Amino acid sequence: MSENASESTARQATAALIRRYYDAFNSGDTETMLDCLTDDIMHDVNQGERREGKEKFKAFLARMDHHYQEKLEDIVVLVNKDGERAAAEFNVVGKYLQSEPGLPEANGQTYKLPAGAYFAIRDGKIARVTTYYNLTDWIAQVAG
Repeated sequence: MSENASESTARQATAALIRRYYDAFNSGDTETMLDCLTDDIMHDVNQGERREGKEKFKAFLARMDHHYQEKLEDIVVLVNKDGERAAAEFNVVGKYLQSEPGLPEANGQTYKLPAGAYFAIRDGKIARVTTYYNLTDWIAQVAG
């Protein structure tokens, strides 16, 4: 079965949205990242609690910027047929700047961590992002 023009357009628009989101991440452009999200964004991280809404997402980004300096490399974006779901796989290349409670002490350690994310898209914006990474691997890299 071939893909129709509207499905192709939806897939392309979703792929462009996810790339815009990650380009903004890599350039430290919080406002553009937030512009990619619905107001009621649901954000899940595999070792954390769910955050709902742009304000909580913005606070999460600020906390991350305080503790870490990260860039994403080798980003691959996959989109389903109707453009309502997407996934991305990438490597996080980072530096641990400030210690977080319950984690090893920070002293500028560097790390490279494979990660992935799943997205739900609604009305041309990201309505849910779920990020997965191996915390045990990260701890081993920064504690080592």
